[in-house]
Amino acid sequence: MTLPSTQDFTDTRLSLLKAWLQGHAARHALEPDTLVPASSDASFRRYFRLAGKPPQGNGAATLIAVDAPPPEKCREFAQIAQLLDAAGVHVPRVLEADFDAGFMLVTDLGTASYLDALTSAQAAGDMRAARTLMRDALDALIRWQLSSREGVLPPFDDAFLHREMELMPEWFIGRHLGREVDAATRALLDRTFALLIASARAQPQCFMLRDFMPRNLLIASAPNPANPGVLDFQDAVYGPITYDVVSLLRDAFLSWDEEFELDCFAYYWERAKKAGLPVDADFGEFYRQLEWMGLQRHIKVLGLFCRINYRDGKAHYLNDLPRFIGYARKVAQRYAPLRGFAKLLDDLEGRAQEVGYTF
Repeated sequence: MTLPSTQDFTDTRLSLLKAWLQGHAARHALEPDTLVPASSDASFRRYFRLAGKPPQGNGAATLIAVDAPPPEKCREFAQIAQLLDAAGVHVPRVLEADFDAGFMLVTDLGTASYLDALTSAQAAGDMRAARTLMRDALDALIRWQLSSREGVLPPFDDAFLHREMELMPEWFIGRHLGREVDAATRALLDRTFALLIASARAQPQCFMLRDFMPRNLLIASAPNPANPGVLDFQDAVYGPITYDVVSLLRDAFLSWDEEFELDCFAYYWERAKKAGLPVDADFGEFYRQLEWMGLQRHIKVLGLFCRINYRDGKAHYLNDLPRFIGYARKVAQRYAPLRGFAKLLDDLEGRAQEVGYTF
């Protein structure tokens, strides 16, 4: 099948998707004319819900059609879904796929998102409900990590870590702020990046989802009540054990106070130790590793969200830049080797004199 470029897929690809679904309509009782948008994300992937019959159950039901134009990772999605399912994590089941075309039909895990439930719980002050959801997610993460095997997923290595953080000077400092990355700034960034890479690589390595956050988690319903349903895992790698833990709590779309964060981090640390995962025996060192890992991710996101705006035209991602600057500053201020980076953030925001740094 010859496909259009990703610059012109909106209507053409929708027609191709409907035609592809029609070819599978009889087997899954599909009704392609019921196709409606289900969600979208920061990539070129799109998701549609349509009437269909899941592998189990009777009566009215829905399935999800995925439009992921190459080079989006349909094949990787299917492979990692099998790994997650084998680990006892609740994920969509791939029913049909054309990997070359970038189409999949998968089971529908529902519409009750962790993000909505946690946002509501936070607004209502119902921390018990929030804690229950977070602990379910952390238990699922531990099951996934326990299934880890080296050589199965791509390594989250030095070059990968560095490439991610380079998005910040290119897209946040250079493009978004219009600031030149001078020699002094470059040297500071290089020192900071080297510290964070060394910390990440020194940690125990395991299966890592990379986007384990409330937006990608669903509250499961019958016939599979196991929480959460996990989505958006096609970029999974083999990397630092703290990455997904900090991603869950220090998220793009909602923030928690330090007491709640610490409760969740301590819960994970205790459960992971008990399960036999190689987390650091000292909680203080585990927490430092986790914070430095989170800073690496937040540096990446500062650049990534700017790239999504300027390259892909999705401006709403810029609204969350202050949240990530706040995450990054808080961690960098806490640790002496990173305080130069904290000062850089304040310089970039024109806040150095107001904050009152003295060196």
